[in-house]
Amino acid sequence: MRTTDSLRLLLLAAIWGASFLFMRIAVPALGAVNTAFLRVLCGAFGLLVVMAVMRIPRRVDGKLSSAMLLGVINSGLPFLMYCLAARVLPAGYSAILNATTPLMGVIIGAAFFNEKLTFSKVLGMVVGFIGIILISTTGEVVLSQALVLGIVACLVATTCYGFAGFLAKRWIGARGGLDATKVAFGSQLGASLFLLPFFAFTAPQTPAANWQIPEVWGCILAIGFICTALAYIIYFRLLADIGPLRTLTVTFLIPPFGIFWGWLVLGEQINQGFISASVLIVFSIWLVNSNGLENWRKVRS
Repeated sequence: MRTTDSLRLLLLAAIWGASFLFMRIAVPALGAVNTAFLRVLCGAFGLLVVMAVMRIPRRVDGKLSSAMLLGVINSGLPFLMYCLAARVLPAGYSAILNATTPLMGVIIGAAFFNEKLTFSKVLGMVVGFIGIILISTTGEVVLSQALVLGIVACLVATTCYGFAGFLAKRWIGARGGLDATKVAFGSQLGASLFLLPFFAFTAPQTPAANWQIPEVWGCILAIGFICTALAYIIYFRLLADIGPLRTLTVTFLIPPFGIFWGWLVLGEQINQGFISASVLIVFSIWLVNSNGLENWRKVRS
């Protein structure tokens, strides 16, 4: 993997990690569903502005419907699942379960998309997941039916993420490709249309005063334009350049960045496992992206 690809992967993780800062302010005021809808709507609008400013041709070569359906799988449905899970799951559980995305990618890629399953990739997934467990604090939770349903909702979301990377390659890349900005716009448009009925149901139930808080709208704009519009341009470009499985490892890097931004901006405490867990996560990314153990074995032999 090129140095530029590694830097883009880090940038994407830093941006998506920062989204937790904005959601901590917006979600308590507007609710999870409203925030999710406004996020993808602002993202779609921001991408439309980018296309206009950069004078990107609007021709999509018949791939708009595929990009919109991809958005439902990659944004709309996962965002909704996490909204439902947030009602019953502690934040630490959601962070851990979100990090199962690369694990899902390995399983789905091997089962449905002929992705070569190597020992290095599998070990990298396991090491990365251990790192996420170390870096997250979960507290004690009594197992219940509601908790199990919340866990299932998170796993549905990560399964969607796992499928989306490979489907983007099949639906877009294998059919001649499409500019990453156009793919990102189509995906957020599809996610917006998917979440619109849920927004129409929850928006009238939100107190009017909550819609008038300037800080909340600042966070909505930041999470829409930066953490969605800009982030998805980088994400779909990475999918085209380095493939689905390597791109999905970004979810291992998001929790460390989220914790770092929380410490830097909000003064939140960093747990004792942060440094050691971060080292494990970096090691796991190397294993997945470089097939390090296989290369080392070839040198040894």
